[in-house]
Amino acid sequence: MPGAMTNDALLASELSDFEHALAKLSDGYSEGRFQDRPWGVTVKRSPDEKRVWLYGEELGGADIVSFNLYVLSEASLVLKPCEMSSSKVIDFVLGFMPAPMQQPV
Repeated sequence: MPGAMTNDALLASELSDFEHALAKLSDGYSEGRFQDRPWGVTVKRSPDEKRVWLYGEELGGADIVSFNLYVLSEASLVLKPCEMSSSKVIDFVLGFMPAPMQQPV
């Protein structure tokens, strides 16, 4: 998937796994694990679903992940990481495991 690691317009097929993993993340704040460390993640989607923003930070650590994903068409996306590599963003989204939802008591 080396071609999908650029900031240029990407084919949706190249980011299929990434898109599916991102779609599973719910809007708003959630916690989970990445590389066996706790993370807090906030996801916001624009009302027209043409933009997804994600900000994640390692809880108790110093690592962060942040990006915008722009949907140009059904077959074209632009991934804009915030001061980090596209591969870091993609690895995070593919590897992040949200914590199970807790039911109120």
